[in-house]
Amino acid sequence: MSGHSKWHNIQGRKNAQDAKRGKIFQKISRELFMAAKQGGSDPNNNPALRLVMDKARAANMPKDNVKRALDKADGGDATRYDEVTYEGYGPAGIGVLVHALTDNKNRTSSSVRVAITRHGGTMAGAGAVSFMFDRKGMFVIDREDLDMDEDQMFEAVLDAGAEDLQTTEDEFTVYTDPKDFTAVRDALEAQGFTFSTSELTMVPQNTVPVPEDKLESFQNMLDALEDDDDVQNVYTSAEWPDEA
Repeated sequence: MSGHSKWHNIQGRKNAQDAKRGKIFQKISRELFMAAKQGGSDPNNNPALRLVMDKARAANMPKDNVKRALDKADGGDATRYDEVTYEGYGPAGIGVLVHALTDNKNRTSSSVRVAITRHGGTMAGAGAVSFMFDRKGMFVIDREDLDMDEDQMFEAVLDAGAEDLQTTEDEFTVYTDPKDFTAVRDALEAQGFTFSTSELTMVPQNTVPVPEDKLESFQNMLDALEDDDDVQNVYTSAEWPDEA
């Protein structure tokens, strides 16, 4: 009986992981469709599309999924998605930015509002939170793939034209001005680096510790937002405790 129970638990975790992976692919497919619609389906002539294709590759998205999204854009699909940003606060004034691609703003606005307010947060007006963040290019490089120390890495990213380097035991994170994103990416790739993440992101100017008694409710808020099909990215100014 215990063996059956163990298999059930393993299968349950696998199903949850598969569902999460499928949702990620669905969101990237929408970004691919939008980028190809706006600038064409050739990534060599469409920097925005190349960026999303890099994201798809980092997520191990199957090539067939990528092709379907591009074929849909080339095939004259008339679906229109609007880019919308919602702003709000979590516990202790933690800033929350929600970027969405939606074909129904009323639906998405209602869903985002429910996800934030139901878990103890509040909505905010346009510009109330976004000024706390800077738009940056970001590259994450796994340290286990490299044979170099922090000083050598700092010199390498400086030569590539990057702005900042942050390190942990497991990875190097490189930040750059958005307008230099492509040049820095190409320079790092020319040095032989590969990225586990390569994207434009929003970086908080200052972080706010998540109160211990609000950890679960705040995480539930983020889970609810990220589970929404229309939500592409969620950014926060949260500073999580190490044990979290």
